[in-house]
Amino acid sequence: MIKAMQAAQKAARKAIESTYTGVMTVSERQSVKDPNTHITSTKEVVVLENQPCKLSFETIAATVQTDTAAALSQGVKVFLSPDVSIKAGSKLTVTQNGVTTAYKSSGVPAVYPTHQEIILTLFERWA
Repeated sequence: MIKAMQAAQKAARKAIESTYTGVMTVSERQSVKDPNTHITSTKEVVVLENQPCKLSFETIAATVQTDTAAALSQGVKVFLSPDVSIKAGSKLTVTQNGVTTAYKSSGVPAVYPTHQEIILTLFERWA
């Protein structure tokens, strides 16, 4: 029974990963010591490159009504392998369908046996 469940999860993971049409680069802010000056500063460091993924978009109607119309926002979620670890607050630069956009992971990922999902917001600047 356990082997059957593992086989089913493996097949489901393969099916999900076949939908990954994008790739992402993950960057983090890290303390880096300059070897010449020995001064430590915070820099953007790439920790993962060319990771297959898939962006998913949904339009979310806000509950706030303005004088002219209800405000709309877009929810963005990325799907990727459960084997990858991405810290909250990381910068994710995703290229999908010929469009490259920088996002920030807004929280802890939801990790499943077949994939993980991370809610994203547009990257404006490092906090």
